[in-house]
Amino acid sequence: MTAPDAQDVVVVGGGIGGVACARALTEAGTPVRVLERAHRVGGRMSSKPLPADAGRVVDLGAAYFTVRDDEFAAVAESWRRRGFAVPWTDTLASREPDGSWSSKSGPERWCAPGGLRTLVDDLARDLRISYGHTVTSVGPGPTVDGRPARAVVLAMPDPQAARLLDPALRAAPVVADRAWQPVISVALGFGHRSWEHLSAAFVNGHPDVDLIADDGDRRGDLAPVLVAHSTAERARQHLDDPDGAVVPVVAAVTELLGLSDAPAWTHAHRWSFASPAEPHDGEFSLDDDLVGLCGDGWGSPKVETAWRSGTLLGRAIADRVAG
Repeated sequence: MTAPDAQDVVVVGGGIGGVACARALTEAGTPVRVLERAHRVGGRMSSKPLPADAGRVVDLGAAYFTVRDDEFAAVAESWRRRGFAVPWTDTLASREPDGSWSSKSGPERWCAPGGLRTLVDDLARDLRISYGHTVTSVGPGPTVDGRPARAVVLAMPDPQAARLLDPALRAAPVVADRAWQPVISVALGFGHRSWEHLSAAFVNGHPDVDLIADDGDRRGDLAPVLVAHSTAERARQHLDDPDGAVVPVVAAVTELLGLSDAPAWTHAHRWSFASPAEPHDGEFSLDDDLVGLCGDGWGSPKVETAWRSGTLLGRAIADRVAG
């Protein structure tokens, strides 16, 4: 693990926002290093092999991404051209509180045949990234764990950024006391597909489940795997024991889809900070301390928002340090 140089911009967080920020800085010719506490980039675009010995990954974080911004559309088209991403569907099911079902049309949803994490891997190509690097503090200077940096970016949910920032920094009040909603994602693997065509379904007014996605449909291999996102209320009850959410979530999915078979395997993943209760105004933050904040909390909480927030912040820092 190599420590960043004092002339580096340091980006803390290897989700799509942090990687997009580092990519923009690199393209502007500004030295940058990403510090990521995990052993791969991806953040909440996480894909995990399930079962562990199966060799097939399941998307446990973001269910899909949409494309509205022209620049992000060019990125998505590059992914499509090279086989990393494909348009999936513009119609999702919706289950109402009274139990009725309907179809809701909207923007085209995109997915990744190899799992959404592969898209962040692609953006991270050739970047300098230190994996397994846990940052404990960002201070005036700016500094990262006492080491000077040219500028610092925190690309993460507000509660995580608040833990790192010295109270003397101007960025500290920006992320202080901001609520984020938790989610527990539960993957359900079956012996065969016993449900009607689903794509994904919004579940409105249910106490346990907000969203059900057909992982085999969105990945294009028709594997008999579903992924359910819990409600924030259900997640709060199991933050210390995510596996405790499996039974109520499985029961909800079984009832909602009318399944007759029990899953052959399940896997629960906790997202303590899945989405902001109230997004920030603006698309990123950069102050005179040269401490920047970006991510999907800066606008509607979407993959595209995180990419655009990080990209715009990277360009702003490149302009600032060049001047």
